[in-house]
Amino acid sequence: MAFSDNIKNSIYYHYSPSYKYSVGLENIKDNYFKDDYSYVRFTYLLDRKNTEHSQRNLYFQSGISSKGFDEFFYGIHGDWETRRFFVGFGLKETKKKIQDYSEQYYQIGVAPYLGDYGDLHTWIMMKTKKNSLENKWSTYPVLKLFKGDVLMEFGYHKKTEWDVHLMYRF
Repeated sequence: MAFSDNIKNSIYYHYSPSYKYSVGLENIKDNYFKDDYSYVRFTYLLDRKNTEHSQRNLYFQSGISSKGFDEFFYGIHGDWETRRFFVGFGLKETKKKIQDYSEQYYQIGVAPYLGDYGDLHTWIMMKTKKNSLENKWSTYPVLKLFKGDVLMEFGYHKKTEWDVHLMYRF
């Protein structure tokens, strides 16, 4: 996975021995604190509910920094979706020697068409996010595309600049 926004750029490699959890390494270029470091990460599926028409997921996430055990993060993120509608959120606390901070986001979207299995799927979304470093909400449109093992998400706001998420599963 790759993430990019005004705070940081990261590349995250992870392995999932089971659908319940994953372990991995995230390399970070921190644009806010002008620093480079890595996290050893752990993600755990707290809850999943599949129905005939929807799916719900809730995850715990955590990481320990290469800068030491006193620099780490933890949080939760989740989503609920049907083939037509999507709602998601994330809450994250980061502990750093320089300054602790929190991040949160909320996302809602709609699929303009319903594709079959294997088709290109498209979501038009609105995302709002805030971190305690800048303490301002940014709300902007996001385009999410996925097909097979590839997911791409692009959003832009003048405060947060590009908000990009790329993922490839193999």
